[in-house]
Amino acid sequence: MRTPLLDQDAIATLVDRFYSRVQIDPVLGPVFNPAVQDWDEHKRRLTSFWASVALRAGSYRGNPMAAHRSHPIDAGHFDHWLALWRKTCSEVLEATAADAMIEYAERIGRGLRMGLGLPPPGCPLDLPIIGVEFLPIRKNAVPG
Repeated sequence: MRTPLLDQDAIATLVDRFYSRVQIDPVLGPVFNPAVQDWDEHKRRLTSFWASVALRAGSYRGNPMAAHRSHPIDAGHFDHWLALWRKTCSEVLEATAADAMIEYAERIGRGLRMGLGLPPPGCPLDLPIIGVEFLPIRKNAVPG
């Protein structure tokens, strides 16, 4: 049954279903399973994250970039994660809510990819897109 409204309960259902799939996914499982020690706690944390994004709940305290930086993630993982997210959103949420959650994920994913130095979506074979330059990010760099 699809959830008609986007609320905390709908987000919790979405996150639970999605990360249950991630755990057994042949592409994502090998990245997530070694990194997540307590899946119930991880799901609570991610429910808080998505509620803060979608509902402006303000309940999430964390740094998504730092959380992803130390893991063996490549552009293919992002694409696969997003495909699974789209599928799960479409199954769990009504169309308007699913579209909103997918849009949030796409936007956040673009930012994470950029922050991790990965090519943007639509860049086949990790080839650079002409006119787009990626500069290395230096910690503690002082703007010029």
